[in-house]
Amino acid sequence: MVTTPLPRIVVAAPASGHGKTTVATGLMAALAAQGMQVSGHKVGPDYIDPSYHAMATGRPGRNLDPFMVGAQQIVPLLLHGAAAADVAVIEGVMGLFDGRLGTDGESSTAHVAALTSTPVVLVVDISHASRTHAAVVAGLAGFDPAVRIAGVILNKCRTDRHADEVREALRRTGIPVVGVLPRDTGVETPSRHLGLIPAGERTESAATLDRLAEVISAHVDLDAVAAIAATAPPLDGPAWDAAAEVTAPSAAAPMVAMAGGRAFTFRYAEVEELLRAAGCTVVDFDPLTDPALPPGTAGIYLGGGFPEVHAAALAGNPSLVAELRTAIASGVPTVAECAGLAYLCRTLDDTPAVGAVDAAAAMTPRLTLGYRTATAPADSLLGRLGEEVTGHEFHRTRVTPHAGGIGGTDDYGPAWLLPTAPDGFAGPTLHASYLHVHWAGHPQLAQRFADAVHRRAASTRAPAADMMRHHGDAETGPDLLDFAVNVYPGPRPGWLNTALRGALDDADAYPDPTEARAALAARHRRPTQEVLPTAGTAEAFHLVAGLRRWRRPVVVHPQFTEPHNALTDAGHTVTTVLCRPDDGFGLHPAAVPDDADLVVVGNPTNPTGVLHSAAAIRRLLRPGRVVLVDEAFLDAVPGEPETLTGDRSAGLLVARSLTKHWSIPGIRAGYLLGDPSLIADAARRQTPWSVSTPALAAMVACSGAHAGVESRRRATELQQWRAQLTEGLAHLGVRYVAGRAPFVLARVGGGVHATLRDRGIAVRRADTFPGLDDGWIRIAVRAPAATQRLLGELDRLLLKPRGEDHGDHGIRVPGGERAVTSR
Repeated sequence: MVTTPLPRIVVAAPASGHGKTTVATGLMAALAAQGMQVSGHKVGPDYIDPSYHAMATGRPGRNLDPFMVGAQQIVPLLLHGAAAADVAVIEGVMGLFDGRLGTDGESSTAHVAALTSTPVVLVVDISHASRTHAAVVAGLAGFDPAVRIAGVILNKCRTDRHADEVREALRRTGIPVVGVLPRDTGVETPSRHLGLIPAGERTESAATLDRLAEVISAHVDLDAVAAIAATAPPLDGPAWDAAAEVTAPSAAAPMVAMAGGRAFTFRYAEVEELLRAAGCTVVDFDPLTDPALPPGTAGIYLGGGFPEVHAAALAGNPSLVAELRTAIASGVPTVAECAGLAYLCRTLDDTPAVGAVDAAAAMTPRLTLGYRTATAPADSLLGRLGEEVTGHEFHRTRVTPHAGGIGGTDDYGPAWLLPTAPDGFAGPTLHASYLHVHWAGHPQLAQRFADAVHRRAASTRAPAADMMRHHGDAETGPDLLDFAVNVYPGPRPGWLNTALRGALDDADAYPDPTEARAALAARHRRPTQEVLPTAGTAEAFHLVAGLRRWRRPVVVHPQFTEPHNALTDAGHTVTTVLCRPDDGFGLHPAAVPDDADLVVVGNPTNPTGVLHSAAAIRRLLRPGRVVLVDEAFLDAVPGEPETLTGDRSAGLLVARSLTKHWSIPGIRAGYLLGDPSLIADAARRQTPWSVSTPALAAMVACSGAHAGVESRRRATELQQWRAQLTEGLAHLGVRYVAGRAPFVLARVGGGVHATLRDRGIAVRRADTFPGLDDGWIRIAVRAPAATQRLLGELDRLLLKPRGEDHGDHGIRVPGGERAVTSR
């Protein structure tokens, strides 16, 4: 059997109110400040304490609840959450032996401590007594031989003399005092009607944690705590693995939009991990601020939180409310728990809400709280007739009617049958209930939701393979003005034509890349072993895809789809990380999963044109990870800012192309440069003579000094053309993405792409790029005369009333989309 060493402690107390959360979170923050990797855990179903744990440790807060997930899952979940941690700190719940009512302490702190063989550090509020506390500690220590109290922290001590009195009384128990906290530490955690305010809702949370770490470091013997943690025996068995619990029903990566922000802070970390393991792409959205669901949403998860506190602000985002209502009515699979249920009602405390279910939610004086065993009354999105699950209720709102099928809500049946009454609303594509269920204990719920999301994605768009293999050249035609293909529209330089024609004289011999490799290396001032000529960037992408059996390759989208296709063709399952329009499609390195071993990102990115900073891309680098940067369009940006062609970091590869800038799409000329060990691996995989003699000649010709002069002229001209195009779009009130590439991504509304084609103008459809829909088009920059014709057609289209002179194309240009993106 596998055994895993894991230093760990449980922070417990004789009762609630002794300061468990303060001490446990402070210990996490203080140990982390010493450079330790700390894993935070919470006994019970609580969501709020883990939010503070996450801030203190920089890792997801985890829950350990035998009732919710089953006693057999506690050790595996602990090992999973604490992977690669130096120490695990487990915060208890209520009093040490207080668990589910009517049982022998099930799901108590003591139960979890016994299941995990973890020593207990007891926090005792001594503000109202002294020696008596020693009797309490002694009684707790002797109550259950399976639970070992290994240390005590005295909290809210009035004076040193007071502490000495308690310490001396405790001496006879043999349990050491490892810390004494004064009564007034200046650390306070505010609460509201359901307990503490989540960390994500408190702007001062980070400062509070810093202060808490200082207090704990000053008053607790951290070395003694670490020594206690080190006495915990190794744990038997494997760690919990989401991939072993669920499977991906298709090779697609459909998007689940998961509510977050200040109003929706309650969800278990394992829910997202299960959905990712089931092949879904999980993207957060904030119902308070995001005007729309993420593009391509095929599933919605609305967890718990405090929407009643933010009801007015949620209602003040009508575009998202309307989109949610439409999405749910159209069958987008949706799971809503507790706060999510209240948000989906017609009203929330008399404030308009989403209206997806015909019910009203309102605050009540009574708190509903407790563990529940629930039964599915019928087949639904999550449940199957007669199936039982365990869960927890924790709310002060009440929904009227409280379950489907009552009071005119015949579209849905109840979600669950609880011991006292039916609860929630459920059907084939919706499951909304007050019951919080930990999916690690019921992974079949995650599987069913993921299956529905995959089905939804497959039913609402063309097959992913077809969409992802659409390229701009398919948009053009002999009678169309071409704004679809990103090839420089001017003639090739004479010296390049001469080089290409001269290459025909060498066509009687196999291609020799030696001269081209040396020329490219000289251009970028790198050794030749760090450069590899390729048959365009397409070959470069396929070479990288085949370098290893990538465990978790990531493509940052929207992005040129060829790298994604190359990875799929090589048999890999690709994880998609989306840059979002609400922040100008900026790159957020932290959004890339930590376990990604390959990350592909464009710079500037096709189709957005956004030029990411080199510093941001460097933050993607880490040991064991390869980062591939597609710089196919950077030579079209004057000065080639943010290029990484001169960066010699381990694990970094850069792909370049000569196709677009030099007007030679028929000559597949590209190259890879970067980490010499990776270049050598790619060279070994390369098909012999895959790069043609004309392509090699083009590489040599385009690397000389004369080519540099012409390249800079073209780049300057392209930027002037881009400025004319964006100024015209701004004049029309068309949203566009600020960027530096020789193309512009513009938000014109659905149907405009097809109508422009009917009027003789080809632009690139954008809904074949992950993360975009048919309201976007990509426009290649062109000379002023062509640009004016395009702008004239857009002016006529966008200024006409809806339905006028649109034929059957149904153009819709929402008024809110006429503001220019200025980022």
